[in-house]
Amino acid sequence: MSRDTVVAKRYAKALFELAQQNGIAAEVEDQLKLIVDTLAQNEEVVKFLSFPNIDPANKISVLKTTFGDNVSNLVLNTLELLVVRGRQDVIAEVYEAFTKIAGEVLGQAHATIYAATQLSVTEFADVVTHFSQVTGKKIIAQQVVEPALLGGVQVRIGDRLYDGSLSGKLDRLQKSFK
Repeated sequence: MSRDTVVAKRYAKALFELAQQNGIAAEVEDQLKLIVDTLAQNEEVVKFLSFPNIDPANKISVLKTTFGDNVSNLVLNTLELLVVRGRQDVIAEVYEAFTKIAGEVLGQAHATIYAATQLSVTEFADVVTHFSQVTGKKIIAQQVVEPALLGGVQVRIGDRLYDGSLSGKLDRLQKSFK
């Protein structure tokens, strides 16, 4: 486990505890996702934040201007702390760790459903319901279209992959012949 991952988990755990005390854990998770998605789409801001010779106060000012109205003071204070300590590079890892901690405590799991074609709303709901029963957790899912699967679905929940795809079945069949 890398040092950044350990650091991110510490920040995420502290942030989750404060968010849970204030009853805003779900909102904080959404706000962190907004920040991570925005940073992923805007390389200039990421570069700006990574320059060591720029005063942290300027970096914080940019973050407050960018996210101030869309995130809580708790999230802004966490961002400020990360920037002041030179840890702005672990924001994405903090979000990932936060979602894992929140999922464990709140009985939720994030899933990515891979399918060869776009699933209908009913099919998507059926897959979510099935894996909610399998894991015993509330599944929060997103779908990714992956034509290489040929048919069926793959569901990734955390580190576990459930492969019900046609390409996966063909691979297993091929291995059994060898």
